[in-house]
Amino acid sequence: MKYSRLTKEQFEEMNTEFINFLSTQAIDKVEWDKIKAEQPEIAEQELDVFSDLVWEGVLTKTEYLEHFSKNHIFLFQCFDTYVKSIVLKSLVLETNFLTKEGLQWLSDNMFTETIEMKIGKKEFTEDRNQSLFELIQQGSFLSNGQLFKQVNSIIES
Repeated sequence: MKYSRLTKEQFEEMNTEFINFLSTQAIDKVEWDKIKAEQPEIAEQELDVFSDLVWEGVLTKTEYLEHFSKNHIFLFQCFDTYVKSIVLKSLVLETNFLTKEGLQWLSDNMFTETIEMKIGKKEFTEDRNQSLFELIQQGSFLSNGQLFKQVNSIIES
């Protein structure tokens, strides 16, 4: 397995897609129930293959990721061969970017000496999608890029 198995909730949300996936292998509901009962290891393999296909599709389309922690915000723009990053760090230890108040504080103090901002670029040394998956495993989540674009446009102007 290249990535990780989807959760039960994710499988439930993708029920139609999973049924279509099984049908491409000529497996209907009766056959699937039989496989689960008599060959659970084969059923597990099918779940893993489907999970990898879903992850591959999602990661291939990924353009932006974000990761918030108490005192840091990591914003990523993902390209084919590299990722561009903007890291915002609060120098005020009481700040908590995980709260609404912390984000308001960031908005009010974005360009003061209390915010350290670093811009970076990292070439992918391995498979792009695997690199993005590792960022997700570390707590990043998919984003529409709005915050990245706002901060980046201010930096570039």
